[in-house]
Amino acid sequence: MSNVGALLLCRAQPESVAPAARLLRDRMLLTPAGDAWSLLLPEGGPWLQGGEPVDRVLTGWAAALAVGAPWPVLALWWDADRAGFTLASGFRRPVGYVWLANGTPAAEDEAVRTFAARLGLDPVLDVQALDRLTKPDPEADARARLRALIAVLTRAGVSLPDGVTPGDPADRLHEAAHALPDARPVEWPGWREAVRAELAAAESSRLGPWLPRSGTSRAPALALAQVAAGLPLTAWGLWRRSGGWTAAGVLLLAHGALGLAYELMWPWD
Repeated sequence: MSNVGALLLCRAQPESVAPAARLLRDRMLLTPAGDAWSLLLPEGGPWLQGGEPVDRVLTGWAAALAVGAPWPVLALWWDADRAGFTLASGFRRPVGYVWLANGTPAAEDEAVRTFAARLGLDPVLDVQALDRLTKPDPEADARARLRALIAVLTRAGVSLPDGVTPGDPADRLHEAAHALPDARPVEWPGWREAVRAELAAAESSRLGPWLPRSGTSRAPALALAQVAAGLPLTAWGLWRRSGGWTAAGVLLLAHGALGLAYELMWPWD
């Protein structure tokens, strides 16, 4: 695989994904990807300008999207040397797997079982199929491993649009995505509009009782937890010059600070 590429799969409808995706501050295309799944295809990325590696950026982006949402985010990435995936869900530590370009497994086998459990996949059939991806196979390179992973996920409702194939060159992916009738761009609208839109989307989800204006005692607890987690994450992201992890930390800080400010001005009664 001579090209670098990436995509994000979110287990939610595009209307729920768009507000959070804008906070990544990177132009992307958003389109449905099956039953209750959405696809985010980056139009650019720091890895194209010789910045940080694609896997580090995608892990940070997946964490940033999932940390304030009730749905998981799966990042798929590939470059000339390796390919892999990262699954992020809530505040839990992301789990992932890596293959070398020739398909050689380069991660802990237990990671795919944790991956299956978090997505609610079949503990027998799906786990057996995933286990095969952790075994040597001289006829399967990294691109084939990614395609096999997507084949397993079809039973969980994933259906990638025609022409969008993990491992393909980025320009081919973009050409295919732009031709999709349901694809739409997702761009940064500014902090005020982005946070307002995301809060509106989240209030209609399972996170509603934990958010400002919910009128429950759980909102301050979530705000404090977000600030406590966001500070070190932002500092770590800045130190490592990681745009993805910095975005996750800033997102946590923004949500937490907003929640605490709201509770101070309109305390829960």
